[in-house]
Amino acid sequence: MKHAEVQYQPILFAVTYISLLQADYAPYFHDNAPNSTNGNMAMLSIPEDTPIGSHLYTLNGTDPEGNAVTYGMTFEPGGKRYFAVEPQSGNVTLLEELDREKEDEIEVLVSISDSVNKVVEKVRILVTDANDESPEFINTPYVINVPENTPSGSSIFKVYAVDKDNGSGGSVTYFLQNMRKSKFSLDRYSGVLRIKPSVTLDFEKSRAHFLTIIAKGSEVFSVTASDGDLGNPNPIHYTIAHGNDGSFDINSTSGVITLLQTTKLLQKDVYKLFIRASEINPDADVPVFMTVMVTIQVVDLNNHRPTFYSENGPQSQFEMTMYEHPPAGEILRGLKITVNDSDQGTNAQFNLRLVGPQGIFRVIPQTVLNEAQVTIIVENSTAIDYEKFQVFNFKLLAVESDTPEKFSSTADIIIQLVDTNDNVPKFTSDFYVARIPENSPGGTPIICVTANDADSEMWGEVKYSMYGTGADLFLIHATTGIIYTQPWAVLDAEVQSKFNFYIKADDGEGKHSLAEVFVTVLDINDHYPEFNENILEKVMIIGSPVKVEATDEDAEEPNNIVDYSIMQADPADVFDINQATGEIALKSYIKSLEVIHNITRNKACQWSLVVQAKDRGSPSFSTTAVVRIDITEETSGKGHMADFLLQSKDNPMKALGVVAGIVCFFVILTILISTIMFWRNKNSNRVGPVRRVIKKRPHHKPKTRKSGWFQSKKSGKRSTTLTASEANHHFQNASIKGSHPPLPLTLPCAPMPPPQVSTLPTTLNKQDWSLPTVSESLNPPRHSTHQSKGRTSNISNALVSELKQRLEKKMNEDDSKLYL
Repeated sequence: MKHAEVQYQPILFAVTYISLLQADYAPYFHDNAPNSTNGNMAMLSIPEDTPIGSHLYTLNGTDPEGNAVTYGMTFEPGGKRYFAVEPQSGNVTLLEELDREKEDEIEVLVSISDSVNKVVEKVRILVTDANDESPEFINTPYVINVPENTPSGSSIFKVYAVDKDNGSGGSVTYFLQNMRKSKFSLDRYSGVLRIKPSVTLDFEKSRAHFLTIIAKGSEVFSVTASDGDLGNPNPIHYTIAHGNDGSFDINSTSGVITLLQTTKLLQKDVYKLFIRASEINPDADVPVFMTVMVTIQVVDLNNHRPTFYSENGPQSQFEMTMYEHPPAGEILRGLKITVNDSDQGTNAQFNLRLVGPQGIFRVIPQTVLNEAQVTIIVENSTAIDYEKFQVFNFKLLAVESDTPEKFSSTADIIIQLVDTNDNVPKFTSDFYVARIPENSPGGTPIICVTANDADSEMWGEVKYSMYGTGADLFLIHATTGIIYTQPWAVLDAEVQSKFNFYIKADDGEGKHSLAEVFVTVLDINDHYPEFNENILEKVMIIGSPVKVEATDEDAEEPNNIVDYSIMQADPADVFDINQATGEIALKSYIKSLEVIHNITRNKACQWSLVVQAKDRGSPSFSTTAVVRIDITEETSGKGHMADFLLQSKDNPMKALGVVAGIVCFFVILTILISTIMFWRNKNSNRVGPVRRVIKKRPHHKPKTRKSGWFQSKKSGKRSTTLTASEANHHFQNASIKGSHPPLPLTLPCAPMPPPQVSTLPTTLNKQDWSLPTVSESLNPPRHSTHQSKGRTSNISNALVSELKQRLEKKMNEDDSKLYL
């Protein structure tokens, strides 16, 4: 046994140890169910008009070991102690007056303790509103100025009062005292003051009207019941017996019906409440009561403005990005806008419009009832141009349409435009004119062309190119538009002074424009005036000038304008020269050879002049030539041909041309006469006799045969003869082909042109002169004037005689051919 006892003691000790550990559980509060009056005070709501000292709640909890618990309550430091708790019972009473408008929530620390463990919890007590605040008018007193011609029924003012209470206690209704006698009416819900219908104002009768307006709180309706026992009436108790869904309440003693929630939460437009009035009589076995039905119609108040919403809630600014020039009628899907008015009926009807640049966008719908999705569409695509506007700013305005208040709201619409390649590069001019001197080296810039593209960034970058046959000597910089001559180009105004070609401005996407470039190569004075020969020989008839001419190959004036002057003459007072034309004439006092003979001792009529041809360029170039002039008088007595030849001595080609012209005239005249005679003979069906006689060869008698072809048509016609060679040829053909030779069928043809006249000598007795001088000692030996005249006359007569003989011969040949 001792052994057993020894073993049992440790077991008892262990059990006792475990029992001591289990006794350490903390107490806890009971669950606080909704509308519960005991627990931990969580979810407790107290009306602000609760009297001080009222029992509010009972804290209630338990200890797991069954030990007694006590309750406590503490507040945040510095805060009011609104409540007090009795430690053993847990009853909570109100110590301070509540005011929801000042403090609508109170934090309290409640605790429960079993003297070993203590549990503390923080709870929030909600202070509910009570209709304890009076409405207050804003901005009183009201002074209204109304024109006397204001139409009847017009709204002239809106009063506004604020009640700090919330819920039904915060709603205000308006009343007008002495409304029956007043010329005005007042909407009890909106506070809008109007002139009564069929009432007009007259300034002369009454210049001022004084009105008294009353603002009342949340009372909906008041019912009153009275006891039939007038002598000793019993109190009446009012209740809502039927028809209430929790939205209304009635004061049990006063019969005042109030609204328990905001009008937004009302589910019906019409409420029918059955109010029971019960008589409180402790002596009555059966309660006495009666019931009456009260109809309440919910009329919407216009107390909400239209509001704009996005996907994230109310919003007053909406932005989007879009490309310029969208198609007309396209919807701006980047703007997700909803508009809503929480009022009902006509109070929720409003109009939408855009305020900003007109005619570009349009809003749909334009009239909204309650709520709508706002759609903005493109109306004028052309006006949506990035080059004109990068940003469009609009105001989206919503204004109530049929309410006196005309409540409105606005939202900002910001549309950012993105540029597109919608513009063509345009040159600053349709054509460009450039000028460059002909001696400019290769690679010289001549002009810079510019094309502008109104698009931005890469769309506005312009590349230049050129083409055309005139562009071979030029090149253009692709980005700057500077046009240069090719590095190897050599310009020459005398070869080509005008170039034109086309330039192209391209934006890289096919949009381009063209312009034309005209390049003028400016002439510089790089050529000397030149005479045909260094020594010029002229024949001058007294009274007629001779002309010298030098050409300047420069391309433009004044570089190619030549002025003439006599640089050297001996004597110097014999000749004058026209500076512009180069005509050399004798001085006005020299009118005969006698005057010339008197000038020199040897009676010579030849002079040598040094004539200078000088251009007007800068710098100026000049050249000289020796002009040899033979002077003679008019030779009209010796024939016109001689005169002409003498005058044309210095220009033999001119004489040859005139002679050739005379010959051609006679040839044409001969052809014309021959043709006329041929057609005349052909129409007569007769051929005249041959004029020439065919000579027969000796000792040979060819057999001939008559033919009608040899008969003359008319006896008066003269005959023609065939040459021997022609006759032999004719009979040889006949002997070969047979006894009957064919008749000649060849028709007459036009005569051949005359042989070419020999060319006249280009220079008559041309001799070289070493120095331009009048003195005969400085010249080579020359024939006398008489010999020169005789030689000229002989040459002229011989030439004329030869021409006459050739013309007569040719006319005879042509005449004979007419009868072949």
